[in-house]
Amino acid sequence: MLQVKRVYEDPDATDGTRYLIDRLWPRGMSRERLVMEAWLKEVAPSAELRHWFGHDATKWEEFERRYTAELDDNPESWKPIIEASKRGTVTLLYAAHDEDHNNALVLKTYLERHLA
Repeated sequence: MLQVKRVYEDPDATDGTRYLIDRLWPRGMSRERLVMEAWLKEVAPSAELRHWFGHDATKWEEFERRYTAELDDNPESWKPIIEASKRGTVTLLYAAHDEDHNNALVLKTYLERHLA
């Protein structure tokens, strides 16, 4: 099972394996405080795509398309998540304020297609 969670929310016993999937370290979060298995910044959108998107919801559909293309070109970045999800729950951690338009949602949907 895959789920998403803002990095600022407290860890929970139901989180399973937790991966930070943002390219930049979350503001205000100390490395000591963040409970996670690994920081997989290579699976995050490229810096160019992240800057272009700028969390502008009007660009959401194009962001999804472009990010999916980046994931297609970089399977090594997301295969550890697939492997972990075969063993149990995986939580994708993200820092964006917008809970409806963020890279974790795109990644979760993408990975679920590869698990089916």
